[in-house]
Amino acid sequence: MRRGGSLAASLLIDYEDDGPVSEKAPLDIVLISGSLRARSVNGAVVAAAAQLAPFNVHAVVYRRLGELPHFNPDHDRDPLPETAAELRALLEGADAALFSTPEYAGSLPGSFKNLLDWTVGGASLYRLPVAWINPSAHGGARDAHAALRIVLDRAGADVIEAACMDIPVARDAVDDDGVIADDAIRSAIAGAMRELAEAALRRRGGER
Repeated sequence: MRRGGSLAASLLIDYEDDGPVSEKAPLDIVLISGSLRARSVNGAVVAAAAQLAPFNVHAVVYRRLGELPHFNPDHDRDPLPETAAELRALLEGADAALFSTPEYAGSLPGSFKNLLDWTVGGASLYRLPVAWINPSAHGGARDAHAALRIVLDRAGADVIEAACMDIPVARDAVDDDGVIADDAIRSAIAGAMRELAEAALRRRGGER
């Protein structure tokens, strides 16, 4: 649904060449929650990011985390498992990716690390602008995001520091439908999406 007023203006990304934004190919940003938990805070953050994407951004929420097979280097060849091939194609066709992950046992959840492992062989994240939103309160999930940075660096991704944000989201800030209604939280998530979209646009334009 289109939004109006000053919020709408703040969610526009300016193209440097001539012509209205509506005539330009939209930016594709893939949004991935690292949690399999129903009604997780991370899932709510990803859903809000999709809803708050700038007008010229096509946000795609990845929903098959739990369907990926366990990564095995022996299976990292054609033909790939269907879900792994779909994941790689999705990221290879994207302009950017945004992650939101919890922390389990001091690191990344196994299912999310498994997803990242499937991206490496195909160089799906190489030079792709990426960022994350950490919704954990009180400085939580630091070890998970330190581990995420290491994996993304090894994969050759372009971590957009301005779009990597700690945005605390209390569990009671997510309603029974998985929606975050708090205006301050939504504004911060929109800001992260805008920073990432602007970086993706610069990359599309050839800036380094």
